[in-house]
Amino acid sequence: MKPRLQTSLGQHLVLTPQLRQALHLLQLPAVELEAEISAAVESNPLLDWAEESQGLPGEPATGEAGAAGEDPPAGDEREWDAGADAWADDAGLDYPSAGGAGGRGGEDDGGDPTTRMVQSETLRDHLSWQLHLSHLSPRDLRIGAVLVDAIEDDGYLRAPFSEIAAALQADAPDDDEILAVLRQIQRMDPVGVGARDLAECLWIQLDTLPEDTPGRALAITLATTLIDRLPRLGVRGVCEQLGCTTEEAETALALLRSLDPRPGSQVGELPSDSYVVPDAVIVRRNGVWQAMLAPHSMPRLTIHQAYERMIQTAAGEDAGYLKGRLQEARWLLKNLEARGETLLKVVRCLIRQQSGFLEFGASALRPLTLREVAAEIGMHESTVSRAVARKYVHTPRGTIALRDFFASGIDTEGGGEASSVAIQQMIRRLIESEDPRRPLSDARLAESLKASGVPVARRTVAKYREAMQIAASHERIRID
Repeated sequence: MKPRLQTSLGQHLVLTPQLRQALHLLQLPAVELEAEISAAVESNPLLDWAEESQGLPGEPATGEAGAAGEDPPAGDEREWDAGADAWADDAGLDYPSAGGAGGRGGEDDGGDPTTRMVQSETLRDHLSWQLHLSHLSPRDLRIGAVLVDAIEDDGYLRAPFSEIAAALQADAPDDDEILAVLRQIQRMDPVGVGARDLAECLWIQLDTLPEDTPGRALAITLATTLIDRLPRLGVRGVCEQLGCTTEEAETALALLRSLDPRPGSQVGELPSDSYVVPDAVIVRRNGVWQAMLAPHSMPRLTIHQAYERMIQTAAGEDAGYLKGRLQEARWLLKNLEARGETLLKVVRCLIRQQSGFLEFGASALRPLTLREVAAEIGMHESTVSRAVARKYVHTPRGTIALRDFFASGIDTEGGGEASSVAIQQMIRRLIESEDPRRPLSDARLAESLKASGVPVARRTVAKYREAMQIAASHERIRID
């Protein structure tokens, strides 16, 4: 054999640094994305948070603080924040974990992803009892009942005022009437319940404190104007922003830490061992399912204008360094935008494919694969897989993993398909309605499913039953 040279023509994918970064960002869940972005801002002087001042380091910031004790804006179409828990943690207040707006799970839910958020009536009953003891008119009581029903277990009201008004139909109130009743509920026990975001929740609790409480006025300003910037400001930044002393800033921050960012968790027991931050939100408006990105999935970054202007006058190594960092910043902004667009495409496709799942629960989950979603949105299966990996979406049915929208299928006698999750729910219902003295065996369960048009083998029934952690028939016998 002799060494020789030869040429060949072919195509292959080259993973450029930009593409590697895009793939990396796509597979990160909300919490890890936030940490990644924070690290990038710290290491790249050309990156800046969009809401912060564009001046050079050491220059005073341009943010203005609101008047203490003033009502926060109360728009009727306020988008709910998809993680009051995460917002509180990111604000550097170090609140203890106690469930909250995100997915609350960890208990045996029988494989049904829609039960991850525990729906307790305790808080609703507690508020309804107080509502009917108040001196409100019959009309205000009706408004209050709808508001109480809309308040979630962590104590937050995330439904827009338009939905509250629509629930009252012909007797629909205007926004001022709804807000007036809501203010009454927000002062009930626990104080702060019915808030629409973390800032309002903290403001309500501070507003009920005596006026001579140390740090109260400054804490109100922090809660209503700077709460989402506290981790980047710190004590020194607070002093610069509000023109206060270090001692005053520390007193106000200590007061904020003493408040409860999840007032609803004070009533009843909420599991806290499986808290997740949703990357997207699914809401229903006017009978139509809609999707949007959660705040943590769309960090507001920008190019630092002061440093960008310096590139024009810099020379030598300084110019090369700044130009390189500017290119990296632009790549990051572009890839973050692409991540958001891809995630929204996937979630909207899942809504179209699994509207029955959102409407009726796991029993209506239809078979769906990554390939089907990839074909519909014009992307590769691996891209869809990265987009759904470790991602959660908040829905009216609870916080659900995006992977739970996918399910394998079994052919039915009617010519269609039934998802494995839907079949598990059918098995669960059959077992729940069985005679406890004569529980159904796996063979009899398979016969019942076949009679319903879903031919499933006995061993498949046994596999599904074990996956749901349901005992065998001889262990389910109960003799009174």
